[in-house]
Amino acid sequence: MTELRNARQGKLFRFAITYFGILLTCGLVVTRELHADVKLPSVLNSHMVLQRDMPIPVWGWADAGEKVTVSIGESSAAVTADADGKWKVALPAMKADGKAHSLKVVGNNTVMLEDILIGEVWVGSGQSNMEWALQSTIGAAEAIAAANRPNIRLFHVKKVQKKEPADDVEVTAHWTACTPESVPAFSGVLYYFGRKVHDEIDVPVGLINSSWGGSPIEPWTVTEKSSGGMYNGMIAPLQPFGIRGAIWYQGETNVIGKNGLAYFDKTKDLVEGWRKTWNSELPFYFVQIAPWSGARYEPGQLPALWEAQTASLKLPRTGMAVTTDLVDNVADIHPRNKLDVGNRLARWALAKTYGMKDVVYSGPLLRSFKVEGNSVRVDFAHVAGGLKSRDDAALSEFQIAGTDGKFVDAEAKIDGLSVIVSSAEVAEPKNVRFGWHKLANPNLVNSEGLPASPFQTENWQGGTGE
Repeated sequence: MTELRNARQGKLFRFAITYFGILLTCGLVVTRELHADVKLPSVLNSHMVLQRDMPIPVWGWADAGEKVTVSIGESSAAVTADADGKWKVALPAMKADGKAHSLKVVGNNTVMLEDILIGEVWVGSGQSNMEWALQSTIGAAEAIAAANRPNIRLFHVKKVQKKEPADDVEVTAHWTACTPESVPAFSGVLYYFGRKVHDEIDVPVGLINSSWGGSPIEPWTVTEKSSGGMYNGMIAPLQPFGIRGAIWYQGETNVIGKNGLAYFDKTKDLVEGWRKTWNSELPFYFVQIAPWSGARYEPGQLPALWEAQTASLKLPRTGMAVTTDLVDNVADIHPRNKLDVGNRLARWALAKTYGMKDVVYSGPLLRSFKVEGNSVRVDFAHVAGGLKSRDDAALSEFQIAGTDGKFVDAEAKIDGLSVIVSSAEVAEPKNVRFGWHKLANPNLVNSEGLPASPFQTENWQGGTGE
């Protein structure tokens, strides 16, 4: 009985193989199960913005050895997937032309992406103040109602950490046109930044938000020796997607961690790491974090990190938006005025990245100081048309110290493009500091109304970003 059953099964198996071979020869078998479909990463999708004036990288997965052809407009490129099924091509750079394009990828199957614009692409990253949703900011209702902007496209990366650089972000991420329905939960700072850039240069803008509330800088960093979990899960999968640059709003957690001036080295690692792995000298514009009264900021720690942030201006193609004047509630670590933060970051981009020479992009930053008798003359970069008091009151939050190192409140007066600082209590001054505490709200600004950054003059490490 067993031998009969085995004989019948053998006949059925031989019949099935013969029948399948006939169908395969005739092209009647759908072989999808035998071949992997061509697949693209999530960041390459319909409705995206591709970076203008740069070669356009397109990459993905297929069968090992499978030929893949990619085309957009009149341009096309072909490649063979490697032994791991990975492939990548670079299409020629394109100009922003205001038109919607289609991108076609053909392998064993065909992938068609539609409604693609050519323009400027920026990544926004950091912790909660970058993640902070537009709908929870001052002026949200008006901004959302006016957000029917089809030439601004949004991409939100889901929060995830990985032990190794990931091939793709979470598959729920996709590009959407900016509308009153799609923008409320998007990053307020990044949206306002992108809106300003879009309005000024008049080309489509793509915005990629990849941020995580409460995160320190370290998980976002990649070096030759290591890479952080947030970089691995939320930045690496975006590469090598073409972008113009990045904006960064982070540091609060590192103040709590008492990093002080060491934050400069961490920022340097962050910036240089992203530039290397993106293979691009990305502009990198960041926010000088705001004052906060919280007990977790121990005395002196916030000013120390401010100095580290200002020192980061020594890195090429960086810029810093000062926010001491934008705090609506100093007891809240999340200032709700994200409009001015985004616009101030955009000033750096417009001036430095897009070459708009008439844009004032920074408030006063300490350049030098000189003891003159019983006073100290402080000179600044970025005075624009001159210095002034924001509220027309006497200049506030200047202090001066003599050789004993004891700081006392000082009188400060504008003298041309300088500020003269003195105190009757200090006959032989040595150093000056300005806004040097966690509740800082000084009133020195330039003619454009942009605030001066806090500083202290003893072995000052800050740069000017000129």
